[in-house]
Amino acid sequence: MVIIEKQIEHVTFGFTQEEIEKEAQRLYSKIGHLGWTLNDCLDIAPLTLRINKLKKKRGVHILAHSYQTPDIIFGVADNVGDSLGLSKKATEVKENTILFCGVEFMAETAKILNPEKTVLVPKRGIGCTLADSITREDVRKLKEKYPGAPVVCYVNTTAEVKAEADVCCTSANARKIVEKLDSDTIIFVPDYNMGVNLAKITGKRIITYNGHCRTHDRITKEKLKLLKKNKETLVFSHFECKPEIIELSDLVGGTGDMHRFSKSSKTSKEVLFVTEQGFIDRMKVEYPHLKFLDSNMICPMMKQSNLINILDCLENPKRENIIEIEEEIRKRAFNAVNNMLKY
Repeated sequence: MVIIEKQIEHVTFGFTQEEIEKEAQRLYSKIGHLGWTLNDCLDIAPLTLRINKLKKKRGVHILAHSYQTPDIIFGVADNVGDSLGLSKKATEVKENTILFCGVEFMAETAKILNPEKTVLVPKRGIGCTLADSITREDVRKLKEKYPGAPVVCYVNTTAEVKAEADVCCTSANARKIVEKLDSDTIIFVPDYNMGVNLAKITGKRIITYNGHCRTHDRITKEKLKLLKKNKETLVFSHFECKPEIIELSDLVGGTGDMHRFSKSSKTSKEVLFVTEQGFIDRMKVEYPHLKFLDSNMICPMMKQSNLINILDCLENPKRENIIEIEEEIRKRAFNAVNNMLKY
């Protein structure tokens, strides 16, 4: 469980005690077994009620990544998923405004796909170690060094970097895209670990870049042994982990793959998803019949969104909350992102 600091005095926003108690019970039924008490749910119920009322009134659709906190995922989000799933969902949203709870590159991707819509973020400047590790100039240098090699750009990048790529990918479809490309040499940016892992799996020559996800890269063989409770524990690791972790894993993929596994699984074994804890908390709620172990892997950037800044963004969106992309860059980035959605 990720504890959020209470940042607001108990305010009812005009809701009756009966409405608040009913909402608290709804929340508690979802996140109670993650460690949230009924009193915790009573504290946040006025906020979730207010947010859900406002989003309908103002035509706002809330997308939330699986690494967000449970109060956002089960309290106010309209759709929850991985980068690929949310990218696809962004193209289907009927509302004129999207509020994206995640890191900033995800909101940029939604704007790339929906130039006519207003895309908001609860807090500006929520970065990502991968997205911050590379610039468009870095990609251009690689293209000059390896002319003719297609550029596969991980979705964890800025719009400017995406604009330099032939196709984007997520951890859910990276392998499929690399295998389908008609080239034995591929430039893959910016995740070094994923590039090395893809090279081993696909047998292709992958030109890598020295970018890392701080959260996944911190897992070592020693830490994995501490997390894995017994020999029978099934280990499913994220593509962003070090190759040494992948070699010790039973399965590998993205959170979308992990979700599909959970949805179809009837295993009685303990399952360890080597990825951010927020996703594991979500799986515990959605698939209580499975035995999920905690990874205790926290991405601090993914925890920057909260009910307070979501509500503030809905009530009084400021210019800093609005995602804007230069149209020429957006169009070029659209080609790469749209190619990703074909897989």
